[in-house]
Amino acid sequence: QVQVVESGGASVQAGGSLRLSCAASGYTHCMAWFRQGPTEGREGVACIAADGTTKYADSLQGRVSISLDNVEKTLYLQINNLTPGDTAMYYCAAKPSWIPGAQRLQPQPYNYWGQGTQVTVSS
Repeated sequence: QVQVVESGGASVQAGGSLRLSCAASGYTHCMAWFRQGPTEGREGVACIAADGTTKYADSLQGRVSISLDNVEKTLYLQINNLTPGDTAMYYCAAKPSWIPGAQRLQPQPYNYWGQGTQVTVSS
C-alpha cells in the first residue's frame, strides 16, 4: 500500500520561492505534483519516473524543478518566482507502475493521492 503526505505549503509574497515535500511509503514508479486552484480542474505540474526521467507542464517550465530523494523516499517540488496565479492546493500523486510519457501529467493514471498542501501567493 502506497501512502503520500505533502508538506511545505505556505502564504508567500509574489516573487518568492517555495519547496514542497511529499513523503512516500511503499513502492512508487511514477510520482507527480498536481495543483488545483479554486475554480480550475486538477493540473499536472511535474512528474518523475523511477529512471529519473522528468516532465514539466509547458506553462511552468523554467520556474519549477522536481526531484526525488530515493533514500528518504521524499519527492520535492521547487517553485521559483511565484505569482498569484500559482495559488492552489498542491497534490502529490504516485503510481507503483509505469505510465506512458504522454499521460504522466494527467491525473487519471495515478492511484494514490495525498491530502494536499496549500500555496497562497499575494501580490
